[in-house]
Amino acid sequence: FSPQHLDDDTISGSNWITENNVQQSLSQTAKTTRKPYCGYTQQTLSKREQVEQESLLAAIQWPKHPDGKVAFAQSTNPALSDFMIVKPSRFFKVGDQLEVLVRVKDFQGNPKQYGGDYLQARIHSPGLKAGAAGRIVDCHNGLYKVFFTLLWPGEVKVSVSLVHPSEAIQVLLRLREERPDRVYFKSSFKSGRYSETTECNVCLPGGLPVCNFTDLYTGEPWFCYKPRKLSCASRISHAKGGYLKGLLTQEESLFFQSGVNIKRPILSSGPDSVIVKPKAFTDSSSMDRAEDPTASPSGYYYEDQWRSRTHRIHNFNKSDDIIECLQGKVIHLFGDSTIRQWFEYLTAFVPDLVEFNLGSPKNVGPFMSVDLKHNILLKFRCHGPPIRFSTVFSSELRYIANELNSIVGGRNTVIAITIWSHFSTFPVEVYIRRLRNIRRAVLQLLDRSPKTSIVIRTANVQELGPEVSLFNSDWYSFQLDSVMRKMFSGIAVHFVDAWEMSVAHYLPHNLHPNEIIVKNQIDAFLSYVCPLQT
Repeated sequence: FSPQHLDDDTISGSNWITENNVQQSLSQTAKTTRKPYCGYTQQTLSKREQVEQESLLAAIQWPKHPDGKVAFAQSTNPALSDFMIVKPSRFFKVGDQLEVLVRVKDFQGNPKQYGGDYLQARIHSPGLKAGAAGRIVDCHNGLYKVFFTLLWPGEVKVSVSLVHPSEAIQVLLRLREERPDRVYFKSSFKSGRYSETTECNVCLPGGLPVCNFTDLYTGEPWFCYKPRKLSCASRISHAKGGYLKGLLTQEESLFFQSGVNIKRPILSSGPDSVIVKPKAFTDSSSMDRAEDPTASPSGYYYEDQWRSRTHRIHNFNKSDDIIECLQGKVIHLFGDSTIRQWFEYLTAFVPDLVEFNLGSPKNVGPFMSVDLKHNILLKFRCHGPPIRFSTVFSSELRYIANELNSIVGGRNTVIAITIWSHFSTFPVEVYIRRLRNIRRAVLQLLDRSPKTSIVIRTANVQELGPEVSLFNSDWYSFQLDSVMRKMFSGIAVHFVDAWEMSVAHYLPHNLHPNEIIVKNQIDAFLSYVCPLQT
């Protein structure tokens, strides 16, 4: 993409159409009838954007499910499903592929005849604190193939888990299209001593007067119901409203049971590990390299250190190493609480980097840390709505694209972005639009200041229960993350693969990964900013 091609489109508000005016999908490939959502003005996409959006939606289309309702007894039961390693006793050496076949069964022990289950898989050697993610291929007939690249010698164990049965994914798909209101937001309006609070969202059902807070520069839509007595201009803050309850039927809720079918292990019917021999007489540094930036896996843990297969990571184990790298630089961190962790880690780890109290709300920001001695400025700011933070002042509610447009850039400017978790309750088009705006700003910034370092932190997996799954399932995150990687491929940005770093690690999944994982993310991030001079 060259920047001028991205600028010739017109943006007129949002991509919604009223409920009763059902629109056929634009995409001939996907052949899905999309439930339209909202009746403000339609977003006008250029031909190129239209084509891109269709191909993105087609690329994340989930396998078709049999028509009609599936009874719980016929849904996937991880406890009766199993996997087998293909030729487990053959001679394996570092660099080889390992193939695993997963066979899923229902609660009556019958093999399932269709695909669509969402699985996660990894190989690991606990004694070596080594681990890597696997690549899963759905054969659409109740069988799944998982491919692993063996990247270290020793005994290597395979773990597979069912995150959600295919029947649960159908429910998540329905919720994403039909219930984008399942997380709602609110704003406070204030004049003198009088205040009111009203509900807000990317889109609101009609009937009541609304305040239109659609962003003038990006066209990002945002609306609040109009306060009874106050003007729209008196809005002082944005906050998370809450999560809707009672979204599922009795039958549907059976597909979301902790300890039964959410993130449950699938066990092996035979051996669950293989012995891997070292590679003979090769330069050990080259064996784990992969030229392709979309390589699977993108990296692996060894002795609790993440080793990327696409770029050299060096460890920043001492605060002096970080200071040497960041001296004279301004670092902007944009996004949600998972990149706020980077701000917190760096501020805590580098003694000379001292947080300057801006009087911002805890956990919300904006935040700033300064090292006057080494001329380092570190800043964090959250992304624009939708964002489920406690209270963000209206004046601090800013879109990443607009912030990027106000940055001069250059070799002493470092930018890191993550945006995913707060978009999981909306149709994917909402996310695509947001990334399109951010990408345009990134391309313009790189055009005027090519030496600017720009890093994108991917999504990560998290702990899931019956409630969380409906709002923040890994499956939603996985879909958004796939879109993000496609939209930013071929652009001079670097990825920190927080997804694989959370899947491959031995610690339990957590929305906010443990400090050892954050340290590895920071090492990967700083290795882009300050590559080893070879």
